[in-house]
Amino acid sequence: MARLVKHERNKPYRINPEEVKGPIWLCACGLSKNKPYCDSSHKKILEEQPGEVYVYDDQGRVKVETQY
Repeated sequence: MARLVKHERNKPYRINPEEVKGPIWLCACGLSKNKPYCDSSHKKILEEQPGEVYVYDDQGRVKVETQY
């Protein structure tokens, strides 16, 4: 299933809860298949430019041409 994702951040949020050992990484890109946890899917979006819109599916991504 394709997903339309607009992201403002290209890396996960790190939290350090006192109840567990080590940090927990929360998804911020919207692509993780293990939400709310990061599964490193953000590596697919590192070269994207802010403000661009993409559609993602299992085969990759397609840039959506927008008109304002």
